[in-house]
Amino acid sequence: MGGFQRHRRLRSSQAMRNLIREHEWNVGDLIYPMFVQEGLSGSEEINAMPGIYHHGLDDFRREIGQISELSIPGIILFGIPQEKDDESSGAYAENGIVQQAIRAAKEENPELLVMTDVCLCQYNPAGHCGVVRGGEIVNDPSLNYIAQTALSHARAGADVVAPSDMMDGRVQAIRRILDEEEFHNVVILSYAVKYASAFYGPFRDAAHSAPSFGDRRTYQMDPPNVREAVREAQSDILEGADMLMTKPALSYLDVTRTIREQFNVPLATYNVSAEYSMVKAAAAKGWIDERAMIPEILTSFKRAGADFILTYHAKEAAVWRKDL
Repeated sequence: MGGFQRHRRLRSSQAMRNLIREHEWNVGDLIYPMFVQEGLSGSEEINAMPGIYHHGLDDFRREIGQISELSIPGIILFGIPQEKDDESSGAYAENGIVQQAIRAAKEENPELLVMTDVCLCQYNPAGHCGVVRGGEIVNDPSLNYIAQTALSHARAGADVVAPSDMMDGRVQAIRRILDEEEFHNVVILSYAVKYASAFYGPFRDAAHSAPSFGDRRTYQMDPPNVREAVREAQSDILEGADMLMTKPALSYLDVTRTIREQFNVPLATYNVSAEYSMVKAAAAKGWIDERAMIPEILTSFKRAGADFILTYHAKEAAVWRKDL
C-alpha cells in the first residue's frame, strides 16, 4: 500500500469518536465527599473549596435528596464534632455526628451507598490520625480506637468503612471486630496508598484537622515511593480489605496504574481538595474552561485504572454529564 496511515478517519465525527472510545467515566463511578458538622444549623460554605459546604443535619438531609436526584450512587462522610478529647471519643460515640448522619442518609434514601471515613484526626486536639502518647503518634494503641470507630459506623448502617489513618494493622483490626460483631457484609475500602501530600491543604481547613504539632510523614507515605505503595496495598488485601484507594489522584496517576496492574480488586482514587480548589480558582479567573476540564480529569482517572472516583466535582459532573 505504501504512504502514510490515515489515523484521522477514526476521529472524523463525534459518533465515530464515541464508537471507538477506550475509557469513559459515568455518574455511577462517582462518590461525593460530604462534611457534616455537629451543632450547625443549615450550611456554611468552605472558604478554600467554593461550592463545598459544612452541613448541619437538617441541611444534610436536603442535600441527600439532591444527590439522589442526580443519580450519584454514594457519599463518603467526614464528621466535625463540637468537642475534642485525647481519646478521640467523638469518633466512636453512638450518637456522634457521623453516626447520626449515616442514619439520616439511610432514612432519606435507603439505596444510597454510604461510605465513612474512619480516622481520629478530627476528634482529638493533636489533629493526628492515631492517638498521641508522650508526644508520639503511637500505632498499636490506636488500633482499638480505629476499630471501634468502624464498628460504630457499621452499627449506624454504613455500607462501607474506609480507614484513612495509615496505622499499620488497622485493616486487620477492623475486619476482626466487624466479623466478631457479625457485620460480615460491611465492606472495607482501605486508603491503602495515601501519600503525605501538600494537596490536602484545603481539606484540613474543611475538617478542622490540621496537626497541632509535627506532620503526618511518619505514617502517610513518602511521595517519591511507588514500590512501597505495592507493599501497602498487598498488606491491606491480606488483612481483609475488599477495595483499595490511591490518594491523591492527579499527581499519582502512575501509582493508580501500578496498583491496578498488580492487584485484581476494585480500585478507587480520591480527587482531593487542592486538586478541586485549583480548578475552581483558575475557572474563577477565567483561565480555563471548567466544563471541559473536569470531564478530562475524570477520564484520566479511569484511564489510569480506577474503577470509581471520590470527587468534590461529583454534583456538577453529574449535571453536565448529559451534555457530553
